[in-house]
Amino acid sequence: MAADSHSSLMSVPVLVPTPSEHPYSYSVPNDISVVAGSIVQVPLGPRQVPGIVWDDASGGKPVDPKKLRPITQAFDCPPVVPAMRRFVDWVARYTLSPPGMVARMVLRAPAAFDPEPPAPGLRITAGRPDRLTPARRRVIELAEDGLVWSRSGLAHAAGVSLSVIDGLARAGTFEPVMLPPLPVVAAPDPGYSPPALSDEQRQAADRLCEPAAGGGFSVTLLEGVTGSGKTEVYFEAIAAALSAGRQVLVLLPEIALTQAFLERFHARFGAPPAEWHSDLAPKTRERVWRQVADGRVRVVAGARSSLFLPFENLGLIVVDEEHDAAFKQEDRVFYNARDMAVVRGHLGGFPVILSSATPSVETRHNARSGRYGDIRLARRFAEAALPRLSAIDMRRTPPERGRFIAPPLVQAVAETLERGEQALLFLNRRGYAPLTLCRVCGHRFQCPECSSWLVEHRFREKLVCHHCGHTEPMPEACPSCGALDHLVACGPGVERIAEETVDRFPEARTVVLSSDIMGGVKRLRLELDAIAKGQADIVIGTQLVAKGHNFPNMTTVGVIDADLGLANGDPRAAERTFQLLNQVTGRAGRTGKKSRGLIQTFQPDHPAMRAIVTGDAEAFYESQIAERERARFPPFGRLASIIISAATRDEAEAHGRTLRNAAPAAGDIMVLGPAEAPLAMIRGRHRFRLLVQGGERADIQAFLRRMLAGAGPARGSVRVNVDVDPQSFL
Repeated sequence: MAADSHSSLMSVPVLVPTPSEHPYSYSVPNDISVVAGSIVQVPLGPRQVPGIVWDDASGGKPVDPKKLRPITQAFDCPPVVPAMRRFVDWVARYTLSPPGMVARMVLRAPAAFDPEPPAPGLRITAGRPDRLTPARRRVIELAEDGLVWSRSGLAHAAGVSLSVIDGLARAGTFEPVMLPPLPVVAAPDPGYSPPALSDEQRQAADRLCEPAAGGGFSVTLLEGVTGSGKTEVYFEAIAAALSAGRQVLVLLPEIALTQAFLERFHARFGAPPAEWHSDLAPKTRERVWRQVADGRVRVVAGARSSLFLPFENLGLIVVDEEHDAAFKQEDRVFYNARDMAVVRGHLGGFPVILSSATPSVETRHNARSGRYGDIRLARRFAEAALPRLSAIDMRRTPPERGRFIAPPLVQAVAETLERGEQALLFLNRRGYAPLTLCRVCGHRFQCPECSSWLVEHRFREKLVCHHCGHTEPMPEACPSCGALDHLVACGPGVERIAEETVDRFPEARTVVLSSDIMGGVKRLRLELDAIAKGQADIVIGTQLVAKGHNFPNMTTVGVIDADLGLANGDPRAAERTFQLLNQVTGRAGRTGKKSRGLIQTFQPDHPAMRAIVTGDAEAFYESQIAERERARFPPFGRLASIIISAATRDEAEAHGRTLRNAAPAAGDIMVLGPAEAPLAMIRGRHRFRLLVQGGERADIQAFLRRMLAGAGPARGSVRVNVDVDPQSFL
């Protein structure tokens, strides 16, 4: 911060939530007081925007504060702490994103910058109504202790309607009193309901609790087979951090769907965590943001964006299912929340726990090499047996013509239903069929905006693009040749498997679970709860059924197309297939019942299939690590992807070549491409890709900056996105 020697005016740098590469300078009026981290409102062009008073930028010519535009307002809000400001700068440098766009993720709730208004309450007086009904008597007896009640809280506690409370208030029995803002969730109690842990779990918990209680940066991998009780173990670390007076963040890949996690947390700590995800009501988001900033919210369970909440005293981050691809953001600021959580812990000086039954190759390597702590739970809780897994070779025992469930799996489901138990059929493909074509002329239904087929959703009678959202009604005739009743669905989605299942098992209660289910998250939560209570016999679902759910009566899991993830040319295809199949089959037998998993595959000898069926995860990870080392892929090298998109193919390709020619000479870094992306067009924009590959210690960010600067700014309709450490290669 700089002051004018001839007046009391001071200038400060303010980072605003725009694609700005650096903070802008503003003068501070005499009646406004700010410090580094203060959240303020400033003029930007004709608009008023929020911003964060940033740390002094090194160098630069000082500007006379009298020539600067003044800060309009300083919000009554706790300042963004130094560790968070360093985190914003670090993420911006690493991802090659404008710092202003990273700051935008911190300033997500502008309505929360001012304090919450007090809430209206009621307190009993000496006055009594002329007529005293039983309902009124219950209310008065409850309120006679003189405590202040909210109107709805008093009505609920007394078991009466709000009109009873209003009548007593009009009669003078209650006087209005203002209450402090209500907490969005109650404070968790670390000692509320400690679990009975096995010896293995207790040893693991003790190792995690020591850094959680004492502070200091560390990263620990908590690896355990499905059903081993990893959640209960890291709950003890959360309890230790809470007892030390610190806040805790739990990152979950699908927080909106994991009702079971919230219930387990509530049972352990006597209160739920605050949730943070895109499905929250705006008012709730504002309250959570504000109460995180002032320290009243002690634990947040959130999606990847919760990393950018302005915690007052963050002391522990847990990344559950750390391998999950949902932690990668591929919009505006490209980042992996797992990796950024580790950075956040390093900058804040507190521990990070990475939990998974199937850790990523990078995390597994870091743990085995000693860079991370390594804790393993080898057995399921209460000695429950893991499911017996077997592969169904679809070349030898294929389904009948027009069907997709092989005879051994049909028999297994029938036997499961006879025992009164549940079965899960898994297919990671939404809709009814991935392709619809005309048998007369061969016409294929393709998205007009993307280079992808339209997926038939028979329940909704729509053809849908899963990349841009384009929809059109399912036609009766071919739009190319006009032939009626000759459109054929090719391949299965979960809706088609459901159709076959209902035909085979008409008496069974069948439920389809998919992210595009009508009714959204609320409906999905209800369906998952119903399944856990045994109100369904056969569950047919996509990958969302694989994420941490506990179905006590589920004993059979069938994978319809285990090869699906191996066919897209992704370097991580084998790893992701192994992880997904391991998670899915792990839904079976979690309460100790004898269970099994059957995997339909045309490639039973593929390393991922062999590892799943034999249970030899060690051999699989060793082979994957060896392959990565040979190819200089992470964690033994650095990768960055540059995606060029434009309204025309020529524009995109030309700018891709310009970027390639601008690449500086570097012995340990090479540039591949430009090449047309596998998804060559999305939302009407043509796409080309460059892949930058370097050694483990290569300064890939510096290389990319020089390359982008040498190519000059994108012109016309061209857009350039840089993805450091890409997870998707489409």
